[in-house]
Amino acid sequence: MAEGKAADETVAAQKSLEDFDPQNKPKSNKFAFACAILASMTSILLGYDIGVMSGAVIYIKRDLKVSDVQIEILVGIINLYSLIGSCLAGRTSDWIGRRYTIVLAGGIFFVGAILMGFSPNYAFLMFGRFIAGIGIGYALMIAPVYTAEVSPASSRGFLTSFPEVFINGGILLGYISNYGFSKLPLRMGWRLMLGVGAIPSVLLAVGVLAMPESPRWLIMKGRLADATKVLNKTSDSKQEALLRLADIKAAAGIPQYCNDDVVQVPKQNNNNNNSVWKELVVYPTPAVRHILIAALGIHFFQQASGIDAVVLYSPTIFAKAGIKSDTDKLLATVAVGFAKTVFILVATFLLDRVGRRPLLLSSVAGMVLSLLTLAVSLTIIDHSESKQMWAIGLSIAMVMSYVATFSIGAGPITWVYSSEIFPLRLRAQGAAMGVVVNRVTSGVISMTFLSLANGITIGGAFFLFGGIATAGWVFFYTMLPETQGKTLEEMEGSFGQFKVKSNNKRKEKDGGHIQLAN
Repeated sequence: MAEGKAADETVAAQKSLEDFDPQNKPKSNKFAFACAILASMTSILLGYDIGVMSGAVIYIKRDLKVSDVQIEILVGIINLYSLIGSCLAGRTSDWIGRRYTIVLAGGIFFVGAILMGFSPNYAFLMFGRFIAGIGIGYALMIAPVYTAEVSPASSRGFLTSFPEVFINGGILLGYISNYGFSKLPLRMGWRLMLGVGAIPSVLLAVGVLAMPESPRWLIMKGRLADATKVLNKTSDSKQEALLRLADIKAAAGIPQYCNDDVVQVPKQNNNNNNSVWKELVVYPTPAVRHILIAALGIHFFQQASGIDAVVLYSPTIFAKAGIKSDTDKLLATVAVGFAKTVFILVATFLLDRVGRRPLLLSSVAGMVLSLLTLAVSLTIIDHSESKQMWAIGLSIAMVMSYVATFSIGAGPITWVYSSEIFPLRLRAQGAAMGVVVNRVTSGVISMTFLSLANGITIGGAFFLFGGIATAGWVFFYTMLPETQGKTLEEMEGSFGQFKVKSNNKRKEKDGGHIQLAN
C-alpha cells in the first residue's frame, strides 16, 4: 500500500509537472544563488593567475634574466599542469563529493601561491606553478559542475555563468595587483604579486564549508532524504523540486516509488569508471557522440581564438602597438580587465533571456570582426616608419572590443553549455574532458604566442586567430542546439542528429525536442 501510494504521488507530481514551465517561474532563488556564488569563487584562482602573470613576467624577466622562450613556458605551462587536477577531479568529485573537491582545490592552490611568492629562482618558480596548476585544474572542472547540479532550470544559465564571472574578476584583480606592486623593488614586487593569490584560496575553503552537497551526488550515493532537502531549497517551487527529484532518481536507476531516506543505488548505475568511459568514448550512442563533439569543440574554439594570448600578453601587445612606459602598459591592461568584467556581468543577465545559441553566435561574430581589425591595425603600425596615433588607438580599442565580445558570449557559454549537456552518469568525466581540451589548447596558444608573433608578425598572429574564430562560428552554427529552459535530464533528447531546416516543423509538433537518430 505504501509503495502504491508513493507511486501515485510521484505520477501525480510528474503529470502536474509536465506542464511546468521554468521560464514562467521566479528568476531568483536566494539559496541557489548563494551556493553558486560560493562554488564559482573557485574560478578566481585561475583568473588571478592569468591576470597577475601578464604583468609579473615583465619583472620576472628582468630579475631572473630569463629568455622569451622561458617566459612563454612559465606563463603557459600551468595550463598543462592543470590537466593533472582536471583528470583527477572527475573521480575525486564522485568519491568525496563536489563540495569537498572545491575545498581541496583551494588548499592545493594556496600551497602553490605561497611557493611562487617565495621563489628564489626560475626552477623553484616552475615547481610552485606545478602545484598551483593542479589546484586550478580541480577548480576549473568542479565549479561549473556543482553550480549546474544545484541550479533550478529557470536560472541555470545565469548561475552557471558565475565561474566565468569570477575568472574575469580574478583577472581584473591580477591586473590591479600588477599595477599596485609595480613600484616596489624589483625582487619584492613580482613575488608579492604572485604570493597574495593565496588569500582568496583561504577565504574560499572556509566559505565553501557553509554550502550543501550537490543533490545529484547525494542521490548517486543513495541519500534521498538529504538530496530532497537540498532540492527543496534550490528549486523555484515545491513542484519543480519533485520533478528534479524524479528525473535524477530515474537517471540513477532508483525506482520512483522508493522514498526511503537512504537507498542502495544499482551497481550498474553507480558510476563505474570503466563503463562510463566506454559509454562516453568507445561505444557512444548518437546522442552522446554529438554531446561529446559539441562539448570538446566549444572548449577548443574558445581558446584557439586567442583569448589567453590577449589576456596574458596584453602588455606585450600594447608595447608592439607603440606604448613604451611600463605604467601606461599596465594601466591599459587594467582597462582591458574592466571591459572584460563589465561585459561578463551583462552576459549573466542575457543567458536565460536571449538563449545560449543566439548569444554565442553574436559573440563569436564580434570576436572575428575585432581580431581582423586588430590584425590590420597592428600590421599598419609594424610597417610604418612614423608613429600612427590613430592605429595605436584603434589597436587598443580592438583589444577591448575583442575581450568584451568574448565575455558576453563565448566565455561564459562554454562553461554553461559543457556543464549542462552531459547526462548525469557521464557528467563528471565529460566535463573533465572538456577542461582537458580547454587547458591543452590554452597552453599551446600561451606557450607559442611570442614565437608565433616573431615568426609571422603580431598582425599575422591575429589574422590566424581571426580565421580560427570564423571556423568556430561555423561549428557552433551547425553543431550546437539550444538548451535554454530544459532540465539537465532532458538535455540528451536535444542531441543525436544535426538540425536541418526541413525538420523544423516536425520538431515544433514534437514539442521542440530533436528526435534521436537511429
